Amino acid sequence: MIQTVNQTVMHSYPGMVALVTVTHKGENNIMAAGWHTYISYDPPIYGVAIGRERHTYQMIKDAEKFAINFVPFENSSLIQQAGVYSGSRVNKFEKENIRFEHGSATNSPILHDAYIAYECEVMDRNSYGDHDWFVGKIVQFYKDKDKFYKNGLPNFDKLTIPLYLGRSQYTCIGKKSEFVSHKIEE
Repeated sequence: MIQTVNQTVMHSYPGMVALVTVTHKGENNIMAAGWHTYISYDPPIYGVAIGRERHTYQMIKDAEKFAINFVPFENSSLIQQAGVYSGSRVNKFEKENIRFEHGSATNSPILHDAYIAYECEVMDRNSYGDHDWFVGKIVQFYKDKDKFYKNGLPNFDKLTIPLYLGRSQYTCIGKKSEFVSHKIEE
């Protein structure tokens, strides 16, 4: 039975982790973000929560642009490393040998291993508690079409999606996962 407790924040996991990338004044940085979402489909808008103490925070605030990257389960160690080390002390791209190209719209790093990526221009930023919510208009999309069916759903024969459980642990959705459809006809 559900009971009252003092506080809980881990209830939103398992969940996908986005790799947020930014380039500002010649410096590239990457961080893992567990709190992110699509905000609007038309126009395409994406949001991400970033702690004000993070190195990435000041870089995005100054650059006013960033990218969101999603990588497959095979790269879960990269996700973890991007969330553990600070870009103010470590060049995470060099440390983990992360391959990327600068995006065509924002110059933010687009990871070679990403299966989806969005380049965003900051439209708004608001403070909520210990994080700021950066809202970005998506100005360029990237997709590894080989990893998806024509209807847009993931092809789990070619893609395994990582889910963060919390406490440095990951699981995945892939071809061995159980799937059920709950299509409702009106």
